[in-house]
This record gives sequence, structure tokens and C-alpha cells, in this order.
Amino acid sequence: MSQPAEDDGRTRCGWVQGQSALYRDYHDDEWGRVLRGQVALFERMSLEAFQSGLSWLIILRKRDNFRRAFDNFDIETVAGYTDRDVTRLMADEGIVRNRAKIEATIANARAVAELDVDLSDLLWSYAPPRRPRPKTMADVPAITPESQAMAKDLKKRGFRFVGPTTAYALMQATGMVDDHLASCWVPRPTAA
Repeated sequence: MSQPAEDDGRTRCGWVQGQSALYRDYHDDEWGRVLRGQVALFERMSLEAFQSGLSWLIILRKRDNFRRAFDNFDIETVAGYTDRDVTRLMADEGIVRNRAKIEATIANARAVAELDVDLSDLLWSYAPPRRPRPKTMADVPAITPESQAMAKDLKKRGFRFVGPTTAYALMQATGMVDDHLASCWVPRPTAA
């Protein structure tokens, strides 16, 4: 449900109400905005995987640390990480220290490096047709046929931590779908 924000009178999606300015700014300026580019989408895919089972706010607060720790998500660099890098990352208090997620990020960089298509083009090929914004949070799905198909294709290509729910969260975050509520002040993105 959307409600007016406490300090600026703007109506926002209910999930951001009462949250920190960092979370509100993410909602207002990033979430649901069209994002393209192989490195940008690899970063977002990686962060969505790290978020699995956690609050997105935790990831936002650590995002700069993740960028530093993972060499700004440079695909070739991360693809070349070794066990020494895994050990380094497991000791880094600035990130989420989950071995499976760290190893998945490295495996995913290697999978991106081996793609026969640009990651951006691959992911965006699963964007569904534009639809009306949901009226309530209850109208927002957790998975869709498109996110299921994306996850299946990515897993077939060697990606890890990319189930249908994570794939749908990626689609929401990068503007492949517009799940801002109908009453939210954030403008609808232009067609991608």
C-alpha cells in the first residue's frame, strides 16, 4: 500500500515507508529504472544474489564495499579470482561473508565471460510486455513465467544463485518490469 512520505509529501510504494533516506533514495532514483550494460547488470545480478534471504537495505549499506571488494564487478577480473580471493573476501567485514554466494559470483563472472551474447541483451530478452502498474503490493508477483524462463536459461549456462525469485527481483530492480504501485510518484520509465 502507498502512503504519503513523512517528510516530503510524496506518495511511495509501501515497502519504502518509514525506511532510511538511503532506502528511499534507492526507491526514488534507481529501483525500476531501466538499467543496461553488461557490467552494470552483472553487478546488480551479483548483489541480488547476495541479498537472497536478507534485507535489501543491508546490501545497499554495503554496496560500496562490495564494489571495492569485487574490483567494481569487472567481469574479467572477477572471473580470474582464485581460492586466495575467496579467502580474502571471506575475511572482508565490509561485505556479506557467505562462501556460497562469493563462489557463485565468481562462477557467474566466468559464465558471463563465456556467453555467446551480451549479458544485457540476454537478460532483457526476458522482459515481458509493458503492463499497468499494480494497484497494491498484493498485486506484485514474486515470480513470473518470464523470471522462471530467465532463471532456467541462466542455470543452463552455468549461473548460480539465480532462481526465479531472484531473477524477478533483478527484473524489478533494472526496469524490465515496472512494479512501482499505480499511486507511486515515481514516473513510469520510458519504453526500454
